[in-house]
Amino acid sequence: MSKAIFYHAGCPVCVDAEQMVLDYLDKSKITPEVVHLGTDLNRIEEAEKVGVKSVPALVIGENVYHINFGASLTDVKG
Repeated sequence: MSKAIFYHAGCPVCVDAEQMVLDYLDKSKITPEVVHLGTDLNRIEEAEKVGVKSVPALVIGENVYHINFGASLTDVKG
């Protein structure tokens, strides 16, 4: 089973995207994980290493899907 990581920062755009995207994922094929970078700051470096440039973003395998620009990772680092 593949893992899908949804990175976000808690903004309204991110929360809306999280609800929509996770509802559409086939949970029989994908194990979803949600990472709130606003509260889990130690995961920002991980997100950068896999290619996340802005949030919300969905990572499945080596593919990064940026969804409706909410905030850059630079903004999240604050």
